[in-house]
Amino acid sequence: MQQQNMNMPNMNMQNQQATMQQPPGVVSTKDALYLTDMMSWNLLSAKKAHFFAGQCQDPEIKSEAEKVAQMHQRHYQQILGHLGQHASQQQPLNNMQ
Repeated sequence: MQQQNMNMPNMNMQNQQATMQQPPGVVSTKDALYLTDMMSWNLLSAKKAHFFAGQCQDPEIKSEAEKVAQMHQRHYQQILGHLGQHASQQQPLNNMQ
C-alpha cells in the first residue's frame, strides 16, 4: 500500500503537460469538432435563455435570463471571432509554392 502511494506523485508529474505559448498553426479535426460543439452549446443556451426570459412574469428573473442569453451570445461571437482570425491568417493552399 505504501509503495502505491509513493508512485502517485510520479504519475501526476507524468500527466502534466507543458503550456503552449502560441496556438498551433493548424486546427486538428478533433479540435474543429470540439469548437463546433462549443458553438452549438452556446447558441442553444442563448436561445433557451431568451425563450425562458420571454416566458417569465417576474421582471428580476426575466432580466437575469436575458443576461444569461447575452452572455452565451457573446461567447458564441468570441469563438466565431477567434476562428475568423485564424482563418484570415492562413494562406490558401493554391497560393503556396
